[in-house]
Amino acid sequence: MANLVEVKVGLHCDECIKKILKAIKKIEDIETYNVDKKLNKVIVTGNVTNEEVIGVLHKIGKNATVWENVQC
Repeated sequence: MANLVEVKVGLHCDECIKKILKAIKKIEDIETYNVDKKLNKVIVTGNVTNEEVIGVLHKIGKNATVWENVQC
């Protein structure tokens, strides 16, 4: 069963996004991945955990945290 991982990360420019996508592509067992530039959000599905995605992003120098879906 696929997990849905959503993380908040700074998406400042196209080069940042390219670097992030390149790093995410290397994660094993991912099915899909996407970025939402407006929300500074990275979405990954597959046999992956929050810790794996955040760890990969930290390795390339990005500060990433679990996306908190806060509803008012």
